Amino acid sequence: MKIFVLAALAAVAVAAPAKLGGEEQFAAILREDVIAPVGADFSTDIETDNGIRLSSRGSTGSAGQANIAGSYSYVVDGQNVEVSYSCNELGCQYQSPLLPVAPAAPPHVAELLRIAEEQRAQGITFN
Repeated sequence: MKIFVLAALAAVAVAAPAKLGGEEQFAAILREDVIAPVGADFSTDIETDNGIRLSSRGSTGSAGQANIAGSYSYVVDGQNVEVSYSCNELGCQYQSPLLPVAPAAPPHVAELLRIAEEQRAQGITFN
């Protein structure tokens, strides 16, 4: 749990290297609400005076794994950068308007997917 918090804060620090240096490299903790882990259940909320915020919640998943969901944000050149995430038995999903988006698939991909679905319906499999 502590490693996750430290990793998230380190990621925020790395994302804004131009802002680190001098007195800006230190941030005072304004709020730190932590509920220690009990199994997979935990809660963390941290806010610093330089605009960094971290919020995460953990819970036991349907397949016995540890699920985690939360968000973090920081300010770069006056712009608030916010990322939310959710990790569960299906993997991790991150959301932010600043994350890159893949281009639309070319038209021939839809045709290939249709053919593959037909083949599966006919019982054709490939190893």
